[in-house]
Parts: sequence; structure tokens; C-alpha cells
Amino acid sequence: MRVLSVFGTRPEAVKMAPVVKLLKETADVESRVCVTAQHRQMLDQVLDLFNITPDYDLDLMREDQSLSQLSASIFTNLEPVLTDFKPNWVLAQGDTTTVAITSLLCYYHKIKFGHVEAGLRTHDKWQPFPEEINRRIAGAVADLHFAPTEWSKNNLLKEGVDPNIIKVTGNTVIDALQFVSKQPEPKEITNLTNKLATSKLILVTAHRRENFGEGMKNICKALLDLSKEKDVQIVYPVHLNPNVQEPVNRLLKNVENITLLPPLDYLPLVHLMKHATLILTDSGGIQEEAPAFGVPTLVLREVTERPEGVEAGTVKLVGTETSRIKEEAKRLLDDEAEYQKMSKAANPYGDGHASERIIQALLNY
Repeated sequence: MRVLSVFGTRPEAVKMAPVVKLLKETADVESRVCVTAQHRQMLDQVLDLFNITPDYDLDLMREDQSLSQLSASIFTNLEPVLTDFKPNWVLAQGDTTTVAITSLLCYYHKIKFGHVEAGLRTHDKWQPFPEEINRRIAGAVADLHFAPTEWSKNNLLKEGVDPNIIKVTGNTVIDALQFVSKQPEPKEITNLTNKLATSKLILVTAHRRENFGEGMKNICKALLDLSKEKDVQIVYPVHLNPNVQEPVNRLLKNVENITLLPPLDYLPLVHLMKHATLILTDSGGIQEEAPAFGVPTLVLREVTERPEGVEAGTVKLVGTETSRIKEEAKRLLDDEAEYQKMSKAANPYGDGHASERIIQALLNY
């Protein structure tokens, strides 16, 4: 059986890495990896961390390219890979442009497509943009849906997907985290946490398209206010996108108790999460990762396609209103009982064996 794994961004690479590593060890499987490199720098450090060398590197990242340009490049450059390798299965994860276009190419070439992390929905096509439609396209094409949770399986059932092709696997991010958190802590994180020496470290990541503009400004204003709270230190690795860089540097640069960093590689980011008291994020992956370390997380979005964390009590949706972010963060910093309630909630995203279930489903198909 020939299996091609396709991914383009750091979060996809993190979540596909455990699957790729296990495919390599599986008898009777010829496994190859193709990266579109939709995010170049951030992708490469994950490939290094998990020791994955792509068989095909399309290297498609261009400065300021539109979604249409990126989509056209993926169509044109991925097609020859499919013709060359002739895979029986193509696997892609999540909801990026890479996933949507890969799934359509598989459909055109009548190649079986397996969607890792299937069934996430907000039911609002503009939130998140363009991810909600990307994952629906992948879902329309998939021959096997690897749903991380029962909730995501139910979304697919409501859309009329045959229950026999939906497999609840857990989320592969937990498989990846178990591997990464066992690696030694990078010096840069030890030095940083020693220097800040605080009992109240807030880690921030915010980079979503739907938050560009007013949303980013509001988030920055909330951070300004929170930085004045007693013992609080805020650490914010700032995404390279100019729509994030501009407001963050304008409003938060050289502010006391706020440390702005360049984007962190995945290994230091995971170790920094372990040190955090509280996380403020609009990232999808961190909503799944933080609960594994018992770190309460406030989600800077109006809706989430990961309501399992909200229901379990590990994360809370707070949107991008300055006053709401401040109020919810202060409550967790000041109220030990509220804090413990979130910190001790059980992680709903799986047991670290998702990759094994995915490969078993492929072999049994």
C-alpha cells in the first residue's frame, strides 16, 4: 500500500508527524511525505524536531500571496507528485488551504483521501476564515474521516456521512505532545523563565485572520492592562504576519512586564506552555495542547470548532472585547477555586494512541 502524507504548515506537521513516523515502521506500507511549505520557517523546525525528511518539497511560500495564488500553486505543483507516486491513499490533516486543494486533487484523480482531524465545525463559513470551508471541502471528498472526538463524529453524521467511514481516533496532537514534552527543555526557555521569575506567567499567541484589525488592537489593550497586575509577566511570541506585527509592536513594544519574542519553535513553545499559569490564544492547536499540562486557557475568538474543551471546562471562549479578556484573566489569576476548576478538568482530546488507530483503519479498509 502506497501512502502519501501532505502538509504545509507547522500545526499540520505537528499533528501528522506521529502518523508519518508510524507509517514508516508499518510493514507492507510505502510511505512518502510531500510538503507544500505554505509556512516555510515554521514548518522546517517541526520536520527537524521529528526527524522527517520530505520526499517532495513544493516550497510554495511567497510573501503576501493571496489564497487564490496559493491554491493555484498547490493545484499545479502537487498534481505531478500524485502522477509520479500513484498513491493508494493520501492523508492530510485539518483545515488549511493545503488540505482543501489536496482533497480536490485526490477527487479528480480518483485517489482515496483520508482526512485526519475530521468533523470540526463552527457552522459559520466566515469564522474561522478560510478554515471552515477548507475542512468542509475535505469532508465532502474524504473516503475515511478520522474524527478526534465523538462531537466531531456527530457533526459528520448530521451531514449524512456514512458511519462506517468515520473512525473516532483521539487527536494526534496528544501523540505529538507526549514525544515532544520528553525532550530536554531548551536553554532559551530555562533562561527566560529564570529571568522573569514570576508565579503568574501569561503566555499569549494571537494570529488569526478574523482577528486582524480591531480584534488585535483590543487584545493588545487588554494585555497592556493585565501587565500592570501584581506579579504578572506576559510572554508573547509574535507571529510574522505584518497584520500582527504592526499593532503588537506599536502598542506593546518596550512595555514593562511584557516580553515580545520572535515566533518560537515547537519544542520551546511546548516547554513554555508547561511554565505558564494562564494562556490567552486564538490558536486551534493550543486549545488542545494546554489542557494536557493543566493550564487554563482563554480563547480569543467568538466561536470555536473545538467545543469539547469548553464543555470539559479546560478552555473558555472570551472573544476579543478588551474588558471581557481582562475580567476573565483577572478572575483566574485572583480566584484559586476558579483556577483549580479549570486546571484540574480532564483533557477531552485523547490518550496518545490516535496514530495507531488511523493506521489500523487504513489497513482494515
